[in-house]
Amino acid sequence: MRRNRRVKILATLGPASSSEEMIRSLHEAGADVFRINMSHADHDLMRDLVARIRKVEAELGRPIGILADLQGPKLRVGKFAEGKVSLSLGQTFTLDDNPEPGDANRVQLPHPEILEAVEVGHRLLIDDGRLQLECVATDNRHIECKVVAGDKISDRKGVSLPDTTLATGALTDKDRKDLDAVLAADVDWVALSFIQRPDDLAEARKIARGRAFLLSKIEKPQAVERLDEIIELSDAIMVARGDLGVELPLEAVPGIQKRITRAARKAGKPVVVATQMLESMISAPVPTRAEVSDVSIAVYEGADAIMLSAESAAGQYPIESVSMMDRIAQRVEKDPLYPGIIFAQRPEPEPTGADAVSLAARQMAETLGVAAIVTYTATGTTGLRTARERPQIPILALSPVLGTARRLSLVWGMHCVVTEDAQDLDDMVDRACRIAVEEKYAKSGERVIVTAGVPLRTPGATNMLRIAYIGSDGLSAV
Repeated sequence: MRRNRRVKILATLGPASSSEEMIRSLHEAGADVFRINMSHADHDLMRDLVARIRKVEAELGRPIGILADLQGPKLRVGKFAEGKVSLSLGQTFTLDDNPEPGDANRVQLPHPEILEAVEVGHRLLIDDGRLQLECVATDNRHIECKVVAGDKISDRKGVSLPDTTLATGALTDKDRKDLDAVLAADVDWVALSFIQRPDDLAEARKIARGRAFLLSKIEKPQAVERLDEIIELSDAIMVARGDLGVELPLEAVPGIQKRITRAARKAGKPVVVATQMLESMISAPVPTRAEVSDVSIAVYEGADAIMLSAESAAGQYPIESVSMMDRIAQRVEKDPLYPGIIFAQRPEPEPTGADAVSLAARQMAETLGVAAIVTYTATGTTGLRTARERPQIPILALSPVLGTARRLSLVWGMHCVVTEDAQDLDDMVDRACRIAVEEKYAKSGERVIVTAGVPLRTPGATNMLRIAYIGSDGLSAV
């Protein structure tokens, strides 16, 4: 199944899309990677979903990626004696460690790490920012606040801390149990929520031990401030615009999205743009014009993937949502302005052999008009560096490792094929030509460019480029 676009589509599974038949339909409609939200899925459901995806993958013969999204720390206030209270602007309201039901003057905040970390002047946003408080005094057991905006608060509403860096890491006890479970289920990507600092990746990296790639969700101001460091230690990045829009001014989010997208591309790390992309399609068969423009902007920016959340997980039109996103992406990539925009955003290559070869492959492919760039990649490094160049020539990624092919299904432009390990360089080139013909990327008489690391099976050693002419037998004629 060949996609007619380079950007990938990430679809969240849920009540509306958990059956094997629906998963197959979503993949056929355009979903390249499936997301399992561990905020809503227990371990048994997660394992069932993975099994269904793998069955569809086996039937269709095409690698499909799976991303498990960990919940991360959920910070909430306690309960009120009457369930909710009304507040007034300027009044004092206290958050404390007292487990007694709250009233119009105070409520419990059952998170000692917050009570210890918040300082005078810090903001506390309740219920996605509907209530805004500002700390005016604190003693590590009480946070005395002034009501800045909003007038209502009720049981168990979430707390956001745009100005406060918590001493605790990003993994909760639930996350650790979920991480062990998803790694045992052989998922390809694990998304880490509410990353604040580079150190937040250390524990997850130690637990994963290379069994899955780690994707950092950028959804806090603290993460934006240390973006380059977090990107360096991550395998991929997500622009999680929902929480970013709560903790930062809404008008700042589009610029931050561009900053994150370009920084990730410069580093050669996949970047996903997520949240409310086709939100109205939860209950409507067509999106708004503004949503179409929103999706288009992410494609024009060169994002590796665009994501559907509730649209595919719980909406009334999951297949239509994926199909619409697919059509929008195809139309953008056919726009005559698209290549120029992508080229203008192209980062300078790093002074490495891998980037030099990838740059040369892109330039030669576009100059010679070859049919495809074929990358032979065991670990994914060669494919990632090739995708970083955003060539206008199709990229065919061949790998002897199924896990690598699945992980690359998230990466811009990668058409992944699992193949037997090449015996030597000539066998690899012949295999590249044959598969390019079989996958309908090339035909006899055309040329392909082959890149790889030599010696074969050497991680990160992208150092070989070869132009191959496809003979009448579908193999290299050179």
